[in-house]
Amino acid sequence: MTGPKVDALVDVVLPDGRRADVTLREGRVSAITDHQQAVSTPEAPGRHVVDCGGALLLPAFVDGHCHLDKTFWGTPWRPHRASGSLRERIADERELRTRIGVPVTTRATALAEHMVSLGTGHVRSHVDIDPDVQLDGLHQLVQVRESLRDKLSIQLVAFPQSGVVTAPGVPDLLDAALAEGADLIGGLDPAGFDGDVDGQLDVVFGLAERHGAGIDIHLHDGGDLGIRQLHAIAERTKTLGLGGKVTVSHAYCLGQVDEAAVDRTATALATAGVSLMTNGPAGTMPPVLRLRDNGVLVFAGSDNIRDAWWSYGTGDMLERATIIGLEGGLMTDEELGCAASLVTDSAATALGLADYGLAPGDRADLVVIAAANPAEAVAGHPERLLVLHDGRVVSRKTVRHADNSKAW
Repeated sequence: MTGPKVDALVDVVLPDGRRADVTLREGRVSAITDHQQAVSTPEAPGRHVVDCGGALLLPAFVDGHCHLDKTFWGTPWRPHRASGSLRERIADERELRTRIGVPVTTRATALAEHMVSLGTGHVRSHVDIDPDVQLDGLHQLVQVRESLRDKLSIQLVAFPQSGVVTAPGVPDLLDAALAEGADLIGGLDPAGFDGDVDGQLDVVFGLAERHGAGIDIHLHDGGDLGIRQLHAIAERTKTLGLGGKVTVSHAYCLGQVDEAAVDRTATALATAGVSLMTNGPAGTMPPVLRLRDNGVLVFAGSDNIRDAWWSYGTGDMLERATIIGLEGGLMTDEELGCAASLVTDSAATALGLADYGLAPGDRADLVVIAAANPAEAVAGHPERLLVLHDGRVVSRKTVRHADNSKAW
Protein backbone atom coordinates (compact mmCIF):
# COMPACT_ATOMS: atom_id res chain seq x y z
CA MET A 1 0.00 0.00 0.00
CA THR A 2 1.29 3.45 -0.89
CA GLY A 3 0.87 6.72 0.97
CA PRO A 4 -0.82 9.96 -0.02
CA LYS A 5 -0.52 11.67 -3.36
CA VAL A 6 1.81 14.69 -3.26
CA ASP A 7 0.78 17.81 -5.17
CA ALA A 8 3.94 19.86 -4.71
CA LEU A 9 7.46 19.78 -3.30
CA VAL A 10 8.43 23.22 -2.03
CA ASP A 11 12.02 24.44 -1.64
CA VAL A 12 14.07 21.65 -3.15
CA VAL A 13 17.59 21.92 -4.51
CA LEU A 14 17.90 20.62 -8.07
CA PRO A 15 21.08 18.86 -9.26
CA ASP A 16 22.23 22.09 -10.96
CA GLY A 17 21.98 23.97 -7.64
CA ARG A 18 18.77 25.91 -8.27
CA ARG A 19 16.25 26.27 -5.42
CA ALA A 20 12.88 25.35 -6.84
CA ASP A 21 9.27 24.40 -6.23
CA VAL A 22 8.00 21.36 -8.11
CA THR A 23 4.34 20.86 -8.93
CA LEU A 24 3.09 17.31 -9.48
CA ARG A 25 -0.07 16.22 -11.26
CA GLU A 26 -1.39 12.76 -12.10
CA GLY A 27 1.86 11.07 -11.17
CA ARG A 28 4.09 13.34 -13.22
CA VAL A 29 6.12 16.50 -12.87
CA SER A 30 3.83 19.30 -13.99
CA ALA A 31 5.98 22.40 -13.48
CA ILE A 32 9.27 23.54 -11.97
CA THR A 33 9.52 27.15 -10.84
CA ASP A 34 11.99 29.21 -8.87
CA HIS A 35 11.46 28.87 -5.14
CA GLN A 36 8.86 31.17 -3.55
CA GLN A 37 6.79 31.29 -6.71
CA ALA A 38 3.48 29.61 -7.48
CA VAL A 39 3.25 26.59 -5.16
CA SER A 40 5.18 28.03 -2.20
CA THR A 41 1.94 29.26 -0.65
CA PRO A 42 0.18 27.76 2.38
CA GLU A 43 -1.26 24.35 1.64
CA ALA A 44 -4.75 24.61 0.21
CA PRO A 45 -7.54 22.28 1.35
CA GLY A 46 -7.21 18.93 -0.39
CA ARG A 47 -3.65 19.62 -1.56
CA HIS A 48 -0.62 17.84 -0.13
CA VAL A 49 2.36 20.19 -0.24
CA VAL A 50 5.70 19.12 1.29
CA ASP A 51 8.21 21.77 2.38
CA CYS A 52 11.59 20.14 1.73
CA GLY A 53 13.63 22.85 3.43
CA GLY A 54 16.38 23.04 0.84
CA ALA A 55 17.01 19.29 0.55
CA LEU A 56 18.30 17.76 -2.68
CA LEU A 57 15.81 16.35 -5.18
CA LEU A 58 16.84 13.58 -7.57
CA PRO A 59 14.91 11.19 -9.77
CA ALA A 60 14.47 7.84 -8.03
CA PHE A 61 17.53 5.61 -8.18
CA VAL A 62 17.90 2.79 -10.67
CA ASP A 63 19.52 -0.49 -9.64
CA GLY A 64 20.61 -1.81 -13.00
CA HIS A 65 21.70 -5.28 -11.90
CA CYS A 66 20.71 -7.41 -8.93
CA HIS A 67 19.60 -10.97 -8.14
CA LEU A 68 16.41 -10.78 -6.10
CA ASP A 69 15.85 -14.53 -6.31
CA LYS A 70 19.20 -15.31 -4.67
CA THR A 71 19.11 -13.04 -1.62
CA PHE A 72 18.90 -14.25 1.98
CA TRP A 73 17.48 -10.87 3.02
CA GLY A 74 15.06 -11.14 5.93
CA THR A 75 16.42 -14.52 7.06
CA PRO A 76 18.93 -15.20 9.85
CA TRP A 77 22.57 -14.45 9.04
CA ARG A 78 24.29 -17.23 7.12
CA PRO A 79 28.09 -17.51 7.18
CA HIS A 80 29.71 -17.45 3.76
CA ARG A 81 30.97 -20.78 2.44
CA ALA A 82 34.11 -20.62 0.34
CA SER A 83 34.08 -22.63 -2.88
CA GLY A 84 36.50 -23.40 -5.67
CA SER A 85 35.59 -23.09 -9.34
CA LEU A 86 32.60 -21.23 -10.72
CA ARG A 87 30.79 -24.50 -11.35
CA GLU A 88 31.46 -25.62 -7.77
CA ARG A 89 30.09 -22.35 -6.43
CA ILE A 90 26.95 -22.75 -8.54
CA ALA A 91 26.44 -26.27 -7.19
CA ASP A 92 27.01 -25.11 -3.60
CA GLU A 93 24.54 -22.27 -4.02
CA ARG A 94 21.90 -24.56 -5.48
CA GLU A 95 22.24 -26.96 -2.55
CA LEU A 96 22.13 -24.16 0.02
CA ARG A 97 19.05 -22.54 -1.46
CA THR A 98 17.11 -25.78 -1.10
CA ARG A 99 17.61 -25.55 2.67
CA ILE A 100 16.65 -21.91 3.24
CA GLY A 101 13.02 -22.71 3.95
CA VAL A 102 11.84 -19.20 3.00
CA PRO A 103 10.17 -18.67 -0.40
CA VAL A 104 11.76 -16.47 -3.05
CA THR A 105 8.70 -14.21 -2.91
CA THR A 106 9.24 -13.49 0.79
CA ARG A 107 12.97 -12.82 0.56
CA ALA A 108 12.78 -10.83 -2.65
CA THR A 109 9.91 -8.70 -1.37
CA ALA A 110 11.75 -7.92 1.86
CA LEU A 111 14.82 -6.76 -0.06
CA ALA A 112 12.81 -4.82 -2.64
CA GLU A 113 10.86 -2.98 0.07
CA HIS A 114 14.16 -2.04 1.71
CA MET A 115 15.50 -0.77 -1.61
CA VAL A 116 12.40 1.40 -2.02
CA SER A 117 13.00 2.94 1.42
CA LEU A 118 16.46 3.98 0.20
CA GLY A 119 15.10 5.77 -2.85
CA THR A 120 15.21 3.11 -5.55
CA GLY A 121 12.32 3.28 -7.99
CA HIS A 122 13.48 0.92 -10.73
CA VAL A 123 15.30 -2.42 -10.65
CA ARG A 124 16.65 -4.88 -13.20
CA SER A 125 16.88 -8.29 -11.56
CA HIS A 126 18.38 -11.39 -13.08
CA VAL A 127 16.63 -14.64 -12.19
CA ASP A 128 18.14 -18.11 -12.50
CA ILE A 129 16.85 -20.31 -15.31
CA ASP A 130 18.43 -23.76 -15.29
CA PRO A 131 17.49 -27.46 -15.44
CA ASP A 132 16.96 -27.63 -11.67
CA VAL A 133 14.96 -24.51 -10.80
CA GLN A 134 13.53 -24.25 -14.33
CA LEU A 135 11.00 -21.36 -14.30
CA ASP A 136 10.08 -21.47 -10.61
CA GLY A 137 12.18 -18.46 -9.60
CA LEU A 138 10.87 -16.48 -12.56
CA HIS A 139 7.26 -17.18 -11.67
CA GLN A 140 7.88 -16.08 -8.08
CA LEU A 141 9.58 -12.85 -9.15
CA VAL A 142 6.72 -12.13 -11.56
CA GLN A 143 4.47 -12.26 -8.48
CA VAL A 144 6.78 -9.89 -6.63
CA ARG A 145 6.85 -7.51 -9.60
CA GLU A 146 3.07 -7.40 -9.68
CA SER A 147 2.66 -6.99 -5.91
CA LEU A 148 5.09 -4.04 -5.81
CA ARG A 149 4.06 -2.31 -9.03
CA ASP A 150 2.75 0.73 -7.10
CA LYS A 151 6.16 1.21 -5.43
CA LEU A 152 8.79 -0.12 -7.80
CA SER A 153 9.21 -1.09 -11.43
CA ILE A 154 11.09 -4.37 -11.97
CA GLN A 155 12.64 -5.73 -15.16
CA LEU A 156 13.44 -9.44 -15.18
CA VAL A 157 16.35 -11.05 -17.03
CA ALA A 158 16.22 -14.79 -17.75
CA PHE A 159 19.70 -15.70 -16.49
CA PRO A 160 21.27 -19.06 -17.50
CA GLN A 161 23.29 -19.55 -14.30
CA SER A 162 24.32 -23.07 -15.34
CA GLY A 163 25.28 -22.13 -18.90
CA VAL A 164 23.42 -22.16 -22.20
CA VAL A 165 24.79 -24.73 -24.63
CA THR A 166 26.37 -26.97 -21.98
CA ALA A 167 23.21 -27.26 -19.86
CA PRO A 168 20.60 -29.61 -21.36
CA GLY A 169 17.28 -27.96 -22.12
CA VAL A 170 18.30 -24.42 -21.19
CA PRO A 171 17.65 -22.83 -24.62
CA ASP A 172 14.05 -24.10 -24.47
CA LEU A 173 13.70 -22.88 -20.88
CA LEU A 174 14.98 -19.43 -21.86
CA ASP A 175 12.50 -19.37 -24.73
CA ALA A 176 9.69 -20.23 -22.31
CA ALA A 177 10.90 -17.66 -19.78
CA LEU A 178 10.63 -14.87 -22.35
CA ALA A 179 7.07 -16.00 -23.07
CA GLU A 180 6.14 -16.16 -19.38
CA GLY A 181 7.27 -12.84 -17.97
CA ALA A 182 10.98 -12.24 -18.50
CA ASP A 183 11.79 -8.93 -20.20
CA LEU A 184 15.34 -9.73 -21.30
CA ILE A 185 17.53 -12.73 -21.99
CA GLY A 186 20.85 -13.16 -20.24
CA GLY A 187 24.09 -14.97 -20.91
CA LEU A 188 27.11 -16.14 -18.94
CA ASP A 189 30.78 -16.16 -20.00
CA PRO A 190 30.29 -17.63 -23.50
CA ALA A 191 33.95 -18.68 -23.67
CA GLY A 192 34.89 -19.31 -20.05
CA PHE A 193 31.76 -21.19 -19.01
CA ASP A 194 30.19 -22.67 -22.12
CA GLY A 195 33.42 -22.88 -24.11
CA ASP A 196 31.47 -21.93 -27.22
CA VAL A 197 31.18 -18.20 -27.91
CA ASP A 198 29.28 -18.51 -31.17
CA GLY A 199 27.03 -21.25 -29.83
CA GLN A 200 25.91 -19.25 -26.80
CA LEU A 201 25.55 -15.98 -28.69
CA ASP A 202 23.54 -17.73 -31.43
CA VAL A 203 21.00 -18.80 -28.81
CA VAL A 204 20.93 -15.51 -26.90
CA PHE A 205 20.69 -13.18 -29.89
CA GLY A 206 18.33 -15.55 -31.71
CA LEU A 207 15.86 -15.61 -28.82
CA ALA A 208 16.16 -11.84 -28.37
CA GLU A 209 15.23 -11.32 -32.02
CA ARG A 210 12.35 -13.79 -31.85
CA HIS A 211 10.80 -12.21 -28.77
CA GLY A 212 11.81 -8.59 -29.33
CA ALA A 213 13.64 -8.73 -26.01
CA GLY A 214 16.72 -6.99 -24.67
CA ILE A 215 19.96 -8.76 -23.78
CA ASP A 216 22.11 -8.57 -20.63
CA ILE A 217 25.17 -10.86 -20.58
CA HIS A 218 27.35 -11.58 -17.54
CA LEU A 219 30.99 -11.43 -18.65
CA HIS A 220 33.58 -12.29 -16.00
CA ASP A 221 36.24 -13.64 -18.38
CA GLY A 222 39.37 -11.56 -18.03
CA GLY A 223 42.09 -10.13 -20.25
CA ASP A 224 42.18 -10.72 -23.99
CA LEU A 225 39.63 -13.55 -23.72
CA GLY A 226 37.05 -11.15 -22.37
CA ILE A 227 37.99 -8.40 -24.83
CA ARG A 228 37.44 -10.73 -27.80
CA GLN A 229 33.97 -11.55 -26.51
CA LEU A 230 33.11 -7.87 -26.11
CA HIS A 231 34.01 -7.32 -29.76
CA ALA A 232 31.93 -10.34 -30.78
CA ILE A 233 28.92 -9.02 -28.83
CA ALA A 234 29.37 -5.54 -30.30
CA GLU A 235 29.58 -6.93 -33.84
CA ARG A 236 26.38 -8.96 -33.47
CA THR A 237 24.58 -6.03 -31.88
CA LYS A 238 25.56 -3.74 -34.75
CA THR A 239 24.74 -6.29 -37.46
CA LEU A 240 21.29 -7.04 -36.02
CA GLY A 241 20.45 -3.40 -35.30
CA LEU A 242 20.01 -4.02 -31.58
CA GLY A 243 21.83 -0.90 -30.40
CA GLY A 244 20.45 0.36 -27.10
CA LYS A 245 19.03 -3.05 -26.20
CA VAL A 246 22.23 -4.91 -25.26
CA THR A 247 24.17 -4.73 -21.99
CA VAL A 248 27.31 -6.48 -20.83
CA SER A 249 27.53 -6.77 -17.06
CA HIS A 250 30.85 -6.64 -15.19
CA ALA A 251 33.35 -6.76 -18.10
CA TYR A 252 36.30 -7.10 -15.72
CA CYS A 253 38.56 -7.55 -18.73
CA LEU A 254 38.43 -3.81 -19.43
CA GLY A 255 40.29 -3.20 -16.20
CA GLN A 256 42.99 -5.72 -17.13
CA VAL A 257 44.24 -4.49 -20.51
CA ASP A 258 46.19 -1.44 -21.66
CA GLU A 259 44.59 1.89 -22.54
CA ALA A 260 44.86 1.30 -26.28
CA ALA A 261 42.85 -1.92 -25.97
CA VAL A 262 40.30 -0.15 -23.77
CA ASP A 263 39.90 2.63 -26.32
CA ARG A 264 39.51 0.24 -29.26
CA THR A 265 36.94 -1.82 -27.41
CA ALA A 266 35.11 1.26 -26.15
CA THR A 267 34.81 2.54 -29.71
CA ALA A 268 33.33 -0.78 -30.83
CA LEU A 269 30.84 -0.84 -27.94
CA ALA A 270 29.81 2.79 -28.34
CA THR A 271 29.37 2.44 -32.11
CA ALA A 272 27.22 -0.67 -31.66
CA GLY A 273 25.18 0.80 -28.79
CA VAL A 274 26.23 -1.75 -26.16
CA SER A 275 26.06 -0.49 -22.57
CA LEU A 276 28.17 -1.67 -19.64
CA MET A 277 27.12 -2.33 -16.05
CA THR A 278 29.58 -2.24 -13.17
CA ASN A 279 28.97 -2.94 -9.50
CA GLY A 280 32.43 -1.77 -8.51
CA PRO A 281 35.31 -3.78 -7.08
CA ALA A 282 33.89 -7.30 -6.87
CA GLY A 283 36.38 -7.97 -9.68
CA THR A 284 38.69 -5.66 -11.61
CA MET A 285 36.53 -2.60 -12.21
CA PRO A 286 36.44 -1.17 -15.73
CA PRO A 287 37.79 2.40 -16.10
CA VAL A 288 34.44 4.16 -15.81
CA LEU A 289 35.50 7.70 -16.73
CA ARG A 290 37.62 6.62 -19.69
CA LEU A 291 34.78 4.50 -21.07
CA ARG A 292 32.32 7.38 -20.67
CA ASP A 293 34.75 9.73 -22.39
CA ASN A 294 34.82 7.25 -25.29
CA GLY A 295 31.04 7.36 -25.59
CA VAL A 296 30.14 4.12 -23.79
CA LEU A 297 26.96 4.17 -21.71
CA VAL A 298 28.10 2.96 -18.27
CA PHE A 299 25.75 2.41 -15.36
CA ALA A 300 25.69 0.65 -12.00
CA GLY A 301 23.95 -2.11 -10.10
CA SER A 302 24.18 -3.84 -6.74
CA ASP A 303 24.77 -7.34 -8.11
CA ASN A 304 24.54 -9.91 -5.30
CA ILE A 305 23.12 -8.75 -1.97
CA ARG A 306 23.72 -11.03 1.02
CA ASP A 307 23.45 -14.37 -0.69
CA ALA A 308 25.55 -17.47 -1.31
CA TRP A 309 27.90 -15.51 -3.56
CA TRP A 310 28.47 -12.37 -1.53
CA SER A 311 28.16 -11.53 2.18
CA TYR A 312 27.93 -7.79 1.57
CA GLY A 313 25.26 -5.49 0.22
CA THR A 314 22.56 -3.12 1.42
CA GLY A 315 20.64 -2.31 -1.75
CA ASP A 316 21.57 1.37 -1.30
CA MET A 317 22.40 2.82 -4.71
CA LEU A 318 24.01 5.95 -3.27
CA GLU A 319 26.32 3.68 -1.31
CA ARG A 320 26.99 1.78 -4.55
CA ALA A 321 27.93 5.06 -6.24
CA THR A 322 30.27 5.76 -3.31
CA ILE A 323 31.94 2.36 -3.67
CA ILE A 324 32.48 2.89 -7.39
CA GLY A 325 33.77 6.40 -6.76
CA LEU A 326 36.27 5.16 -4.20
CA GLU A 327 37.49 2.35 -6.44
CA GLY A 328 37.72 4.62 -9.48
CA GLY A 329 39.40 7.52 -7.68
CA LEU A 330 36.52 9.92 -8.39
CA MET A 331 37.21 13.01 -6.27
CA THR A 332 36.03 16.26 -7.86
CA ASP A 333 32.41 17.37 -7.73
CA GLU A 334 32.16 16.73 -11.46
CA GLU A 335 33.47 13.18 -11.05
CA LEU A 336 31.16 12.52 -8.10
CA GLY A 337 28.35 13.79 -10.31
CA CYS A 338 29.34 11.10 -12.82
CA ALA A 339 29.05 8.53 -10.04
CA ALA A 340 25.56 9.82 -9.26
CA SER A 341 24.69 9.51 -12.94
CA LEU A 342 25.57 5.80 -12.86
CA VAL A 343 22.60 5.18 -10.54
CA THR A 344 20.21 7.71 -12.07
CA ASP A 345 20.00 8.96 -15.66
CA SER A 346 22.67 6.70 -17.19
CA ALA A 347 21.05 3.63 -15.67
CA ALA A 348 17.61 4.82 -16.76
CA THR A 349 18.84 5.20 -20.34
CA ALA A 350 20.40 1.73 -20.30
CA LEU A 351 17.17 0.21 -19.00
CA GLY A 352 15.10 2.11 -21.56
CA LEU A 353 12.98 3.85 -18.93
CA ALA A 354 10.62 6.34 -20.52
CA ASP A 355 9.92 9.79 -19.06
CA TYR A 356 12.63 9.54 -16.43
CA GLY A 357 14.13 12.66 -14.91
CA LEU A 358 13.32 16.07 -13.48
CA ALA A 359 11.55 17.86 -16.30
CA PRO A 360 7.88 18.66 -16.87
CA GLY A 361 6.19 15.53 -18.17
CA ASP A 362 8.59 13.13 -16.46
CA ARG A 363 7.24 10.54 -14.05
CA ALA A 364 7.13 11.68 -10.44
CA ASP A 365 9.43 8.89 -9.25
CA LEU A 366 11.54 11.04 -6.96
CA VAL A 367 13.77 11.00 -3.89
CA VAL A 368 14.47 13.86 -1.48
CA ILE A 369 17.90 13.58 0.14
CA ALA A 370 19.51 15.35 3.09
CA ALA A 371 22.33 16.78 0.97
CA ALA A 372 23.20 20.05 -0.75
CA ASN A 373 24.16 18.56 -4.13
CA PRO A 374 24.82 15.23 -5.90
CA ALA A 375 28.50 15.26 -4.94
CA GLU A 376 27.67 15.41 -1.24
CA ALA A 377 25.03 12.73 -1.69
CA VAL A 378 27.57 10.34 -3.22
CA ALA A 379 30.30 11.20 -0.72
CA GLY A 380 28.13 10.52 2.32
CA HIS A 381 24.99 8.67 1.10
CA PRO A 382 22.86 10.53 3.68
CA GLU A 383 19.23 10.05 4.75
CA ARG A 384 16.51 9.61 2.16
CA LEU A 385 13.85 11.93 3.57
CA LEU A 386 11.03 11.25 1.12
CA VAL A 387 10.52 8.76 -1.71
CA LEU A 388 7.74 9.07 -4.28
CA HIS A 389 6.58 6.62 -6.93
CA ASP A 390 4.05 7.92 -9.46
CA GLY A 391 3.70 10.96 -7.22
CA ARG A 392 2.67 8.98 -4.13
CA VAL A 393 4.64 8.58 -0.93
CA VAL A 394 6.25 5.15 -0.66
CA SER A 395 8.73 6.00 2.10
CA ARG A 396 9.11 8.93 4.46
CA LYS A 397 11.69 9.53 7.15
CA THR A 398 10.67 11.19 10.40
CA VAL A 399 13.46 13.47 11.61
CA ARG A 400 13.34 15.62 14.75
CA HIS A 401 15.26 18.80 15.51
CA ALA A 402 17.24 19.23 18.73
CA ASP A 403 14.22 21.00 20.27
CA ASN A 404 12.17 17.83 19.53
CA SER A 405 10.08 19.54 16.87
CA LYS A 406 9.27 17.32 13.91
CA ALA A 407 11.02 18.22 10.64
CA TRP A 408 9.56 15.48 8.47
